[in-house]
Amino acid sequence: MRAFIALELPKAFVDEVAGMARVLGGVVKGRFVSRGNYHVTLAFLGEVDDVTARQVMGVLDEACASAAPVRLAADGLGKFGRASDATLWLGVAEDAGLMALAASVREGLASRGIPFDPKPFKPHITLARRAHIPNGSLPLVPFPEPVFATKATLFKSTLDRQGAIYKPLYEVEW
Repeated sequence: MRAFIALELPKAFVDEVAGMARVLGGVVKGRFVSRGNYHVTLAFLGEVDDVTARQVMGVLDEACASAAPVRLAADGLGKFGRASDATLWLGVAEDAGLMALAASVREGLASRGIPFDPKPFKPHITLARRAHIPNGSLPLVPFPEPVFATKATLFKSTLDRQGAIYKPLYEVEW
């Protein structure tokens, strides 16, 4: 199964991000992510079997055992890829708690020999895929107010014609 570990977002933050995405959808063409799929990926695992998934659950338990609530503060819009075929995202400030949690998850995976995407951690929330971002500046949008997150989840990701479907497999709250 295709899997990843993510920090889940509080409902109030999701509501504000969805409002931002609606405004951006008026000028950016692309496949906008549904509000139920907003998250901050801590580690993308790719294909894992059931045995590895159970090991990942242990990593998540250990990484979250000493975690404090993680501050989420919007930190600008950005893109991966070309403006004509981009992933549009909302950046999340590199708060010390967030960075420590991501590092702890990744170190736990590495110490068990569990492969994950080694790209440097760049905290963000994907807003749209296959986006065509117009030249010039995007409209001014109000960024969400900072909040604290207290739940990390191992998700199964199933790719579908309509986009990805995420199913929580294991959650840890603190």
